[in-house]
Amino acid sequence: MGIQIFAFIGFLLAAYSIVANDAIQTLGTFLSSNSLRPWWVLWLYACSIIVAVMVYGYVAGEGDIAYGRLNSLPYPENGIQWWHAVPPLFLMILTRFGIPVSTTFLVLTIFALTGGTATEDVLPKMLLKSGMGYVVAFFVGALVYFTVAHMFESWIAKTRSQHIGNHWVALQWLSTAFLWSQWLIQDLANIFIFLPRQTVPNPDGTLSVSFTPELLLFATVVMLALHAIIFATRGGEIQKIVLSKANTTDIRAATLIDFIYALTLMFFKDISNVPMSTTWVFLGLLAGRELAISARTHLRERGEAAFDVVTDIVRAFIGLIVSVIIAVAIPWIATGRAPNILGG
Repeated sequence: MGIQIFAFIGFLLAAYSIVANDAIQTLGTFLSSNSLRPWWVLWLYACSIIVAVMVYGYVAGEGDIAYGRLNSLPYPENGIQWWHAVPPLFLMILTRFGIPVSTTFLVLTIFALTGGTATEDVLPKMLLKSGMGYVVAFFVGALVYFTVAHMFESWIAKTRSQHIGNHWVALQWLSTAFLWSQWLIQDLANIFIFLPRQTVPNPDGTLSVSFTPELLLFATVVMLALHAIIFATRGGEIQKIVLSKANTTDIRAATLIDFIYALTLMFFKDISNVPMSTTWVFLGLLAGRELAISARTHLRERGEAAFDVVTDIVRAFIGLIVSVIIAVAIPWIATGRAPNILGG
């Protein structure tokens, strides 16, 4: 009974903290550029995409809501212990201070380091894929905005007070749907890792997981309720990261940001099923964007933009260090054995 309780607690903590931290990094531009619309209208739109992605994943993946991201992270043999639920609690605390922590590392690292030989190579793969995500997003953002910043961003700044056509509203809502679906495919594993699932070996040596229909319904209701809280508070502390960037409250700028972010996530989705940090991709894109805009326009000072980028990198690095410390220290305290970081 204790294991079931900690699985339930861990799921609730992860669902709320990940929604408050990661989801707002994905929906932040959508919220900021639609700040005059009722929050419940935006919530209904986002939730319709949640339901569609979860149902499609469940049907197409034969019961796998996590889109294959948990194939390398089987359910713990002894079930969910109390220490598995600690990282989401830390994530809630860090989110309150507006620190853009990678939920992938903070939540999944403890499972990767305590899963024995079955998961000993997962953390290095997560780090490599996430690092590649930051670099690719940085250069894509820098290239796109270095090319269009002088014309596009300057035009936005000059016409901010003018009426924006409905076609931009339609494009921004479409780009949000595209981005939101790609984020869900990547990060649902960070939430559903706490839920019991059936693991089946495949003929090629890989694993497949599946969840019961009851868990799908329960998880969907919880996700919708938690998103209502986030939308009603307009994003909380993490939203300030988005608002600090140039032109992000404009629906036209938000459309381009979301579209590039979504394409980058879709690219990495097809590389492998290894979980990755969408936060690092998000920060990489914003870093490339801000530096390019400061180099091509007078919308931001170069020193200010560079300081902003470095600050975000430092925060993300701190989050990674905290994730590893928690993943090693908590099980060590509980069992007297430190997880093997290096594997082998």
